[in-house]
Parts: sequence; C-alpha cells; structure tokens
Amino acid sequence: MAAQLIEEDPALAHEHALAASRRAGRIAVVRETVAITAYATGDYALALRELRTFRRISGREDQIALMVDSERGVGRPDRAVEVGRAVDRAALPAAVRVELAIAMSGARLDLGEAERALQELDIPELDPDHAFEWSPALFAARAAVLEELGRDDEAARWQQRAEVAADALEQASGAAAGEVVFVEEVLEEDLDDDDAERAQARTDESLDEFDDDADDDLDDADEEDDLDEPREDLTDSEADGEAGVSASSPSVQDEVDEILVEAGVDEDGDED
Repeated sequence: MAAQLIEEDPALAHEHALAASRRAGRIAVVRETVAITAYATGDYALALRELRTFRRISGREDQIALMVDSERGVGRPDRAVEVGRAVDRAALPAAVRVELAIAMSGARLDLGEAERALQELDIPELDPDHAFEWSPALFAARAAVLEELGRDDEAARWQQRAEVAADALEQASGAAAGEVVFVEEVLEEDLDDDDAERAQARTDESLDEFDDDADDDLDDADEEDDLDEPREDLTDSEADGEAGVSASSPSVQDEVDEILVEAGVDEDGDED
C-alpha cells in the first residue's frame, strides 16, 4: 500500500509516514519511509535528516543513492560526491551500487565534470549483453552523459540499448526473480573501440585516477539527528487525513499499522 500511495499521492503517503513516525520513531523502516516520501514530495532537507537517522538505527547503506541525490536536491553536489565516495561500494548489493553510480554521475554533471560523470558509470554492472533490473536506467544514464559530451552517435546507441533492455525485461516479467535476460538485439551491434576499452576498465579504481582520497570522516553535523523527536509538520487532524481525503482512501491508522507490521512492531510500539 505504501509504494502505491507514493506513486499515486506522494503528499498523502508522506502524511501517513509522519503519523507512523510519531508512534514508532525509533523503528528503522518507519524513518526510511518518512525519508522516501519526503524525497518524493521534494523536501530534500527532511529526506537527508531521515536517511541519516535510518542509517544510524539500521547500520545499513541501502539508501545511499537517495542520500546523494538529496544532497544534490539541496544544492550541494560537491557534498553529494563526498557522501558517495565515503561508502565501500564493494560491500553494496549490485542494485544499490548501480543506483549510487547513477546518482554520483548526476552530481558530477551538476559540477560540470562530464568526463568524470562518464567514469562514475564504468562499473561491472554496465553489461550491454544482458538485461538486469538496473540495466535500462544505467544505460539511459550513460546515454545522457555521452550526449552532454557531444558524442551523439554513442549516446543514441546506449539509449537504444536502454530501450531494448526495458522491452526484454517487460517480456520476461513472468520469469523468476533475479533471472538474467539475454539481450540478443544489442549483440547484433559490436561495441566501438572506446566502449570496448571502457568495458575492460570497469572497476572502482578508475574513479581514483580523477579524485583525491576522500576524507575519512564526514562533518559531525551529518550525525546530529534526534532519534526521539521526528519532525511533526502536521497536526493530528491533518495526519488523520480528515481534510480532503475520501472515505475510500486508506486511513492513516491503516497505513501506520501496515508500516509497523512490516517492521515487526506490536501495538505498543515494541519490536518483536
């Protein structure tokens, strides 16, 4: 229900998430939900705060790409790069690593560093021969950077690969989760010399050729989050959805209960 609400009505989903945070502000999934819905509504500052709190509570880096994008959203692309580089990418799941690469590439573009933006996308997951869940977005991101560099022919090829990968994944949507889809259409066109060279150099070390070593510690301000006092922008009546929410819409209490059940929290706010 939460994911559906975010797509259909981000503001309403955010109200529900805030209501849940008042009841169970120390539960990681609740703070994560507040962050995601805040990002969806364009409140990047709140998204950053909640993402940092989620990371502190859970010890996970699942939303590191969203943190990078949120830094971009508040107008700090240099900070976004610093946040992204402070993470051990080798320890991230493949899907998260791809999301981070795309976010970092966007931050480089914000800084006017198009060549470095392209390097950010040179990762092992950039495989034009197979379609993974992340392939369409990764291929499209590469196409956008190549277009920014004025390499229109290459950009068009990668955009075509993105479309072919998306079609292949859609056709194979009934396949088992995690199954790799072979993209035959892409193989009909050989990679050019530049792409072949990059394919052999897709390692995180390639990024270090362009950057100084990242600082070991981020600003202390990043960790000054209050776990006990989640932000309360709405009154209880607003959070309950009494203004402008139809009777057919899920109630705030329904959404709160669902988030808490997913987090394994009982009615008293205690974890199982």
